[in-house]
Amino acid sequence: MRRILATALMAGLCAGGAHAQLFRRAPVVNSPPVAAPPTNLSPDAAEIWPFPEPDPRTWWTDKRPRLPEAADPLGGRRIPYHQHVAVIQNGIDPSTYRLWGLMPLQWQVLYPGEMILEVWVRPMTNVREAVVRVIVRRDGQAFVEARAGLACCEADISRRIGFDRQLPPGSAATFLRLRDEPMWRSPRMVQVAEPGAAEGLCVDGVAYDVTLAVPGRSWSLHRECDDAAIGQVADALEPTIKAALGHDPRFDVLFPHGGDFSVQRKIYQDLIAGGGSLKPSPVARLAPPGAEPAPRPEARPPATPAAPPPRPGPAPAPPR
Repeated sequence: MRRILATALMAGLCAGGAHAQLFRRAPVVNSPPVAAPPTNLSPDAAEIWPFPEPDPRTWWTDKRPRLPEAADPLGGRRIPYHQHVAVIQNGIDPSTYRLWGLMPLQWQVLYPGEMILEVWVRPMTNVREAVVRVIVRRDGQAFVEARAGLACCEADISRRIGFDRQLPPGSAATFLRLRDEPMWRSPRMVQVAEPGAAEGLCVDGVAYDVTLAVPGRSWSLHRECDDAAIGQVADALEPTIKAALGHDPRFDVLFPHGGDFSVQRKIYQDLIAGGGSLKPSPVARLAPPGAEPAPRPEARPPATPAAPPPRPGPAPAPPR
């Protein structure tokens, strides 16, 4: 036992400066008090006191701890010579994924039998956005990665939270069977066509972007506001969002319905049974999830109309 303790102590003392920042003092019962950091230390140095600051000369070359498996289930892969990665057409570029702390979907390498199901959630009345990604590997393991935050008005994702978890055994089958759902053969954007119904304007509700990626292919669907349109993709939304619930209460409060889309599913079924359908939307382009409109200049106050010119007075009397 003494040999193990001595080895662990020597490993801690020999750790490089770049690794020392990973250590944090944990309270130990009956441990001697640690002196307060000197007042001349920088805030970064005071935070890790009494450990030394990272060595600037080795900061870029020291090895970093590997991410947990749940944070990068497909990490360390190379594209096989006879395959290509799927072209993602959900409007989300790699830099947006990295801003949310996610590996870009465009960079994920999938092997036969694997899939990724991803859902972006964007309320129309606030900027509390969320993204959930479920990854199923060919070894039968499934993982969920979820993020949420305020996607507006600051240089980063404000109040961003997130977690990466491995799903319970047997979860993979729930998602694998979604690959053959007919929803993936529908248009990316749709409008509800119902006999006798007029088209409306969406001012309140939630928009969902659903992406399915398999080796070499992907499908992306956008559904917003209308319950019938959302109900068409309920079979993909429900298990994906439910897989992300129960891990962080701050994430759970964004989904007071608990990921239940049974109402929307029933509305869609009633639409089809009544002779209605979902037709392609005439909207040509759509802002990607997370996009926000560019600031506009303030409206100028209405110009005050110019005063009319004075009316000419009476002509002067002729001289006598």
